[in-house]
Amino acid sequence: MDYEITDTITTEEYMELRKAVGWETIPYEQAADGLKHTTRLCCFKKDGKTIALARILWDYGYIIYIADVIVRPEYQRQGLGHALMTYVMEYIKSVLKPGYKVKVNLMSAKGKEAFYKDFGFVARPDETSGCGMHQWLEA
Repeated sequence: MDYEITDTITTEEYMELRKAVGWETIPYEQAADGLKHTTRLCCFKKDGKTIALARILWDYGYIIYIADVIVRPEYQRQGLGHALMTYVMEYIKSVLKPGYKVKVNLMSAKGKEAFYKDFGFVARPDETSGCGMHQWLEA
């Protein structure tokens, strides 16, 4: 598949992409702030249309979080998710200083765990770790 790789996305494109995959809506300003504070963004575009996205959030210490691995439904099962994750993991490895060790985290959508296991991620709970947890807070 031919697509352009870029490190930019507008808030409108981001919101539309979230909507396309049925994700919860968030306020426009909140989405814009999230994009602004993203450490690294990988966006795939085809014919000027955003078709896939992944974001990296990093504290520049030892914690990295991969967020928003999104592929438009009509482009799923064509290798774009794999290409996104390959790009993200190669980027992370490329910026580590010699001797550094980081913990890369993500929250898999239900039923997608096997996809991430192919990249070396371990499902929780396991022998040493409890289950992953989250909560939504609303003002």
